[in-house]
Amino acid sequence: MGYGMRFARTLRAVGGLAAAGALLFTAAPSASADYIRDGQWALDAFNAQKVWKESSGKNVTVAVIDSGVNGEHVDLKGNVLPGKSFADGGGTADHETGDDHGTAMAALIAGHGHGPRHGDGIMGLAPDAKILPIKRNESMGGDANNIDGPLRYAVDHGAKVINMSFAGPYALTENEKSAISYAVKKDVLLVAGSGNDGTNKPSYPAAAPGVLAVGAVAEGGEVLGESNYGAHIRLIAPGEKIYSAGTSMKYRQATGTSDATAYVSAAAALVRSKFPELTAGQVAHRLTKTAITPEGKTGISSPDPKYGYGVIRPYRALSENIPAGAKNGPLTMPKETETSAGAGADAPGSEAQGGVSDAAGSLSPLAVAGIVLGVVVVLGIVVGVVVATNKRRNGPPAGGTGFGGPGGGAGVPPQHQYGFYQQPGNPGAYPSAPPTRPPGQ
Repeated sequence: MGYGMRFARTLRAVGGLAAAGALLFTAAPSASADYIRDGQWALDAFNAQKVWKESSGKNVTVAVIDSGVNGEHVDLKGNVLPGKSFADGGGTADHETGDDHGTAMAALIAGHGHGPRHGDGIMGLAPDAKILPIKRNESMGGDANNIDGPLRYAVDHGAKVINMSFAGPYALTENEKSAISYAVKKDVLLVAGSGNDGTNKPSYPAAAPGVLAVGAVAEGGEVLGESNYGAHIRLIAPGEKIYSAGTSMKYRQATGTSDATAYVSAAAALVRSKFPELTAGQVAHRLTKTAITPEGKTGISSPDPKYGYGVIRPYRALSENIPAGAKNGPLTMPKETETSAGAGADAPGSEAQGGVSDAAGSLSPLAVAGIVLGVVVVLGIVVGVVVATNKRRNGPPAGGTGFGGPGGGAGVPPQHQYGFYQQPGNPGAYPSAPPTRPPGQ
């Protein structure tokens, strides 16, 4: 049994969703007459018809930094803005006739199909979103990312989500890091594919702070074997045998994290459309909080290196009552944004480093009380030592045995292998040393 039946059934069973029936513009046929639409098993798994009753991506622009987009494709026409090409020759990026990768990603995000009731061809997960195509210059720097100019252009031209379905082995340049920080400060959600080497070697831009890294789930429900993994992975999405639009050929089928990334960008567009008040990090928070692992687990507290928080469930992300959460959600933050954006409470391993005043400001009243108590205890010990020293010099007073015995004595807590702090496990206890601030908090 393929993913289109088995995993879709798992998603609905766990998610409490009804079986998928009609597509967006159809009455209620059991199947489309178009084999391309029939082959879009991810839409069935997402229960797209129910998703679109909540949101279809209106008023959200998704930038697709890629190889350019064929905006005249029958399934995309009207949804593609001119954009810009950073490749040799410049110009717009909406008339691509060669490389079909960017067109495929755009269609998975905002394709609207064609024919009677739009029942044929490729339907994107966010069919009312607009695509801002940006062609990066892949001829310069070999496998370099070349995203500095494209990122800034996307931000300055209204993109709320930026899709980057590519991955390279080279770390970002300082200019590219600065461009990511610029996007984060402007509240734009950056989504990138983890790469298709099947290794834990970091690929960029997915592994960069400030980016939502995406892996792929296979037809059988497990993580795709080619999907790169690591501590930076936050979500996975369908990425095997994915039908989409093309250029040299009208349609294509492909496997990889590129397609998964497009589906996550589309899901983000849906959430941004319905909840425009949420920050980019809070949009990511909704997606991670409602994800489901390949084993059927939900609500896990920390991301798994293989699948992050799990497979996206757009309907849940749109319909569940979920607290907004921290500004940056599960995203780690670039260093350049630490003063203006800060590290999200849900972001493990954030690179942002706060000062002493920040640490004190983030402590709870209970923690402050514990610190004060610790100071009092230490002062008591110091006093006890001084008094005991004086007694050794001058002799004990009549009828007294002094302070600091094994039981502690007056004003001195019991002393044991953990020093002067309480045993671990007791309410409000410290370990053998005062607690340190976790990295990035």
